[in-house]
Amino acid sequence: MPDGKAPKPAKNAKQATKVNADRPVLLSGGNPQIAKGYGDAPVQAYIAASPGWKRDVTRRLDAIIENTVPGLRKAVKWNSPLYGIADEGMGWFLGIHHLTNYVKVSFFRGAWLIPIPPGASKQKEVRYYDVYEDKLDEAQFADWVRQASQLPGEKM
Repeated sequence: MPDGKAPKPAKNAKQATKVNADRPVLLSGGNPQIAKGYGDAPVQAYIAASPGWKRDVTRRLDAIIENTVPGLRKAVKWNSPLYGIADEGMGWFLGIHHLTNYVKVSFFRGAWLIPIPPGASKQKEVRYYDVYEDKLDEAQFADWVRQASQLPGEKM
């Protein structure tokens, strides 16, 4: 604050929205609360609102996905970026979500990838790749993205 004083607490939800309108709310694990939207803009808003090292990791993941998949389609749904190919009938092949200590990449047909991503899921075909600060295997991730983008995606 310019005068060094903290803002007064909001008296109601409408005031709280105005006070925090310039910053998205961070949900548990530091996941930004971003309105549902299609295209690159909501994904970039998600990345910009991501806290600390998770912003850098998510920006790098987004760049690798963009460079690997021609005709990429993006959206934010359920406060998570989703990626699919241009043919909407093919669904979404990957999602990203922030948790407390890592960034979780969900491959919706991950059980079909070679090698299979290490994170198991309760869902038979879903596999996870958990990215910790400074622990991104870019070559392996790009290969999984390439493979995943060629498989039938998840309709959401």
